[in-house]
Amino acid sequence: MEIRLDGRSALITGGSIGLGLAMAERFAASGADVAIVARSPETLAEAKRQVEKGAKAKVAAISADVAKAADIRRAYDEAMSAFGKIDIFVNNAGQSTRGPSEEITDEMWQADLDLKLFAQIRFSRLVFPQMKQRRWGRIIAVLNIGAKAPGADSAPTSVSRAAQMAFTKVLSHEGAPHNVLVNSLHVGVIVSDQIRRRYDRERPKVGFEQYVAEAGRGVPMGRMGRAEEFANIACFLASDAASYVTGCAINVDGGRSPVV
Repeated sequence: MEIRLDGRSALITGGSIGLGLAMAERFAASGADVAIVARSPETLAEAKRQVEKGAKAKVAAISADVAKAADIRRAYDEAMSAFGKIDIFVNNAGQSTRGPSEEITDEMWQADLDLKLFAQIRFSRLVFPQMKQRRWGRIIAVLNIGAKAPGADSAPTSVSRAAQMAFTKVLSHEGAPHNVLVNSLHVGVIVSDQIRRRYDRERPKVGFEQYVAEAGRGVPMGRMGRAEEFANIACFLASDAASYVTGCAINVDGGRSPVV
């Protein structure tokens, strides 16, 4: 099956590295206009060049901090100026912040909620009306498997992600009558910039490839996933091929989650 996004316009937060970049490349190669949103102008510029190599349409790079309401409004306006519409919104920006609950301050809780949950709320509030008006829209929340099965010391991330999953379900009911489909994708362990940062923090006495291989042994499939594999599922959900899929929380984790 060939998945095409010709004539569609997508906005992807956290789009300059990792899963966001992989989705931007896949969407652009499938024919969509793609706006990538991230904080660092330098990283964005390099990501834009990379996405443009395989792009079939326009690529825009927008520097913004999605933890801030004013930046979200500006990023939305810039994407609208570049493309005239937003058909697909992927709320992907975020990082894994976790620790013992008794050590998490109010400021840490608020920062995590602003970056993840409130970014999804604020962007969705902006894109939802136009999607409803055109009777076509896709919203995808990139979460993790901890949203369904949180463990000890997994807050605040698991709590923010669980709230996002609930909001995704709310939006799916509101959007369904208007052909605005809303789903979440749940990451397990995928080779990405976050894994590279973890490797750099831990400084194990093995090479990165061996580190990835050893970390993937606990996954039922016996390996970590690749960003491209994740991007393929996101591209399917963003397309007409997924025209009867909404309100779903889909694990992309090699079978690692204990919850379906």
